Order: sequence, then structure tokens, then C-alpha cells
Amino acid sequence: MTFKVLRVLRVLVLAGGPDRERAVSLVGGGQVADALREAGHEVNQRDVMPDDLSALDEFVTWGGDVVFPVLHGRWGEGGGLQRILSDRGLAYVGSGAGASELCINKHLTKLTAAQHGIQTPESELLIKGQPRTLEAPVVIKAPEEGSTFGLAVCKTEAEAEADAAREALSKDYNRLLVERYIAGKELTVGVIGGDPDERGGGGTPGAGPVALPVIQIVPAGELYDYDAKYERDDTQYLFDIDLPDETLQQVRDWSLLVYRALGIRHLCRADFMVDELGRAWFIEVNTMPGFTAHSLLPMAARQAGLSLAQLTDRLVRLAHLGVDVSDVTPG
Repeated sequence: MTFKVLRVLRVLVLAGGPDRERAVSLVGGGQVADALREAGHEVNQRDVMPDDLSALDEFVTWGGDVVFPVLHGRWGEGGGLQRILSDRGLAYVGSGAGASELCINKHLTKLTAAQHGIQTPESELLIKGQPRTLEAPVVIKAPEEGSTFGLAVCKTEAEAEADAAREALSKDYNRLLVERYIAGKELTVGVIGGDPDERGGGGTPGAGPVALPVIQIVPAGELYDYDAKYERDDTQYLFDIDLPDETLQQVRDWSLLVYRALGIRHLCRADFMVDELGRAWFIEVNTMPGFTAHSLLPMAARQAGLSLAQLTDRLVRLAHLGVDVSDVTPG
């Protein structure tokens, strides 16, 4: 594919990090780096750790333009790295520290969504050892994890009370989110910032955010878990979804509302369930979706006509121009 490069940018792709999704991050970072090179940019890919920020020092010495942090988890995606990048005055792809800290917390994300009229399953946040009041079926999850780490689906009271389920989670986490289990279709909607070449309100570069085509996820097993997301090839991803257009439009509209209400910038992916009565329920949002061969945001972008090279080019140019930045307090 031939690109008309408006300006060659020097981009530092960060991948790896200390979080549990390190392996996924390394694969996704490599994909992003290759795509940016295809788009005509100069690219370096480096690892980064809370106690080793030498990659950022190299970036400044290099005269870099934009950092693309392809990290997932509590430090890499949840505000720790973003605060360091902001404090150093570096332009970077993705949400700022405040929005990242909010969105990594599933409980606070749900509260904010509900305040804006978005339907989300009933839930309760429990301190370690606190008794559960929601009756099964429930989903018990760590409130600040991704990739289904720290998650148990309990369809009966016996499952919810089982020592294996309770202890497997409580030994690693001081707090647990218990959420009403919703049976039905699992949907996801990617959102990306507007084309930086377009003009938005007031003539500023970059139109408003865009909701990508809705994807229905159909795992071969019962749960869309880590293996189904990254290892297995039998998970189905459907764009031809057996739901009314009104429902599909609702989850797209809610995704855009979540993007704005939580102060997200550049990209995100919002996850939903649609129950047997056709009601949509917001579950969570990811501020740095994956970029592996199985990842959903790039898949939806391709469906909308954007290659990975075009998508990553768009994101780094938005970051470099300072476009699509929400400095307001999320909520």
C-alpha cells in the first residue's frame, strides 16, 4: 500500500512492561511498529519498566515526536506510565493519566456510565472478606485487571460459594467486583479519534470520534477468556449480527458517550452484553485495546476500510497534533 506521508514522524513504540499482559503487549507492539513503518514513519520499539525509563531518555535524545505505548494492565494502561509521559511533556497515543486511572477501575467506570444514562449490570464492590449480597448468577472479577485475569463466572450459589472460586480471587486481590451475570450476545465497539485531516468545530483539525462497526464475539468455549482472545483460532467474530439495527446503533451511541464522559482520547474499545430480551448492558471499556492478529479494534477498523498502517498513522498524527484531547475532569 502506498501512503502520501504528510510528515514523517519519529515514533517510539513502547511494549512489554511489568503487567500480566506483557506477552500480549510485546506481540502487539511489534505489529504497531511494523504498521507505522509501512505508513512511512521512523520507528523505534523499546521495552519499559517503572524502574527503567531509559527508553524515554533515548526518545528525547533521538528528537522523537510521539510515543505509542502498546501496554495493557494496571501500570502500563492504568495511569502509571501515562502520568510519567505527561510529567515529561511527551506527546503520546492514548488517554491521559486521569482517564486511564478511571477506566482501569471497572467499578468507577460503571458508576460514571450509569450517571450518564448508560445501562450497566447491578454490582457491588467488596473489600476482602466482606460478604456478598448479590445472589447468583454473578460474575466475580478483579476491578483493575484485563484479559479476564481474576474473573470467575458463577451461575449458581454453589459455584459462587465454592472455596476454589472465592479463594482463587481473594488471595491475589484486596477488592472484588461482583456483578450481575448477563446471558446473551457479547458485543464490542471500537472508537477512534476523528481523521486529523478533517476539520471539526471551530475549524480545528480532527473531526469528532468515530464508532467503528460492531463485532459480536462467539467463543468456542463458554467464556471469552485469555486463550480465546489470544491463543485459539476457533473464536468467531461476526459483523453480520442477528440483532435489530436499533440495538446495534444504541451500543455505538453508548460507546461514543462513554468515550466523552470518561475523558478518553484517541482510541478505546467498549464491551457490552445484549440479553435474551434484547436489552443492551455496558460492561467495561479498554483505553488501550490490543493490536495482535486476534485483536478487535484493528479488526473493526479493517471492516471500516482502515488498514493497520492507516489506523496507526491516524493515531500518531492525532497525538502529535494534540488533537482529540480531553482536558476536562472525567465524569
